[in-house]
Amino acid sequence: MIANMAADWLPDWLHQRALISPDRLALIAGSARWSFRDLDQQATQMAHRLSALGVGAGDRVALLLRNGAPFVVVVHALSRLGAVVVPLNTRLTPAELNWQLADVGAWLLINDEADSAATAAARDLPDLRLASVDAGLHLRPYTQSTPATDANVMLSKAKHLSGMPETLRFAQSDKGGFPLDAAHSILYTSGTTGYPKGAVLTFGNHWWSAVGSALNLGLRADDRWLACLPLFHVGGLAILLRSVIYGITAMVHESFDPVDVNRAIDNGVTIVSVVGAMLQRMLAARGDKPYPPSLRCVLLGGGPAPRDLLEDCARRGAPVVQTYGLTEAASQVATLSPEDALRKLGSAGKPLLPTELRIEQEGVVVGAGQVGEIVIRGPTVTPGYVNRPEATAHAIRNGWFHTGDLGYLDEEGYLYVLDRRDDLIISGGENVYPVEVEAALRAHPAVEDAGVVGVPDERWGQVPVAFVKLHDAATLTEPDLTAFCYTRLARYKVPAHIRFVESLPRNAAGKLLRRALLESWP
Repeated sequence: MIANMAADWLPDWLHQRALISPDRLALIAGSARWSFRDLDQQATQMAHRLSALGVGAGDRVALLLRNGAPFVVVVHALSRLGAVVVPLNTRLTPAELNWQLADVGAWLLINDEADSAATAAARDLPDLRLASVDAGLHLRPYTQSTPATDANVMLSKAKHLSGMPETLRFAQSDKGGFPLDAAHSILYTSGTTGYPKGAVLTFGNHWWSAVGSALNLGLRADDRWLACLPLFHVGGLAILLRSVIYGITAMVHESFDPVDVNRAIDNGVTIVSVVGAMLQRMLAARGDKPYPPSLRCVLLGGGPAPRDLLEDCARRGAPVVQTYGLTEAASQVATLSPEDALRKLGSAGKPLLPTELRIEQEGVVVGAGQVGEIVIRGPTVTPGYVNRPEATAHAIRNGWFHTGDLGYLDEEGYLYVLDRRDDLIISGGENVYPVEVEAALRAHPAVEDAGVVGVPDERWGQVPVAFVKLHDAATLTEPDLTAFCYTRLARYKVPAHIRFVESLPRNAAGKLLRRALLESWP
């Protein structure tokens, strides 16, 4: 019985870390500069405040919080209570927030302050309770115009059990730890196609993701990981959990500012997680100044990066390590090892140790160099989506999670991600991968950003069209850029039309929203 508990149970990772290394620096966020002992005490106090509001094991608590110490403390406090963390995108409209709150069956919504955005989002959800937390970690409940009754509260809590995949358990706070298969969080997919889905991530999912990343990137006592991605995104949330598991410092920036990020790197940040658009802004803001040797990893996600960008980083001493990840896999799936960063430019590396990966075409595994769907399995993969049994069954087949992304493995087993399967353009029977065309467009010195989608064409079925943002003060004509593309791309891949725009639509994680581009065409 004891051996079984040891295999299936994790101690409260923050409390355990505070016992092991209480005085080690845990968090830098605004004016907060806390040791692990400090962070543990703050989480305990917040857990008592949340418990006083009625929060308990299994309750789904939505967070509408900006990056900062309150977000960090509330996440750890909810875990301690066995409640399920539901981070929400702070950029969503009230209508979008309302949809996600209703879909997940949230029992409580915590936001930065009792503002109109939160109350507007919750106005059609009379069973939802509201609370705000400020920079001083004061938790204040407030009510809607239609207060929740005790009966409604009990009904709301009962709904939680019906939407979860059947195999999940809830963490029990009185045992001082977490079952590996207990739900830790529910994160909504970015919604680049269709409605977002709430992916359940267990304590085991997050734990094995942290272990796999450490085995790949290594771990140093002086590591300091900068979180400038939104913490409601899996890449940001993962940093908070990994810092506690590893015993390293997490530095949290309220938002991304390239000057602030560069300054933090000069002052001791060793690892930073960014996407391509963020990295480009960092390089532009830095000028010719190289990066310090203390920066040992720029973890680059959000899709394949153009080769020119990677080579520029190598010249500047920015050790870029490309990674391929999913919300449904608790962040990283495959990551390039630091020693392969230059030898395998453009690759997302090999799968992390706990994860298996293969390429399939119509359910058949294919060999090296053949393009197909990226399929994965392992202890980091979600048990399913909330209230989406059909979507869960479609994604998880025979124990393998079907990502919907296209890629291939080279002869050495390195993964190259090409595109979302839904974004693939088939023009005259030929496959056109938008990211490849976008990389060619960005290679022009006047181009800052680019997005490519396929539009219907009577002759070819589909043709690629491009949306291009130029650098400030740059000038470029469509014929000149088209001619440039002909030097880098096969004729069928060259955009049939190019539209110059002021900006490209991206979500909070930096991913290009191709659906929004399609909706704006012609």
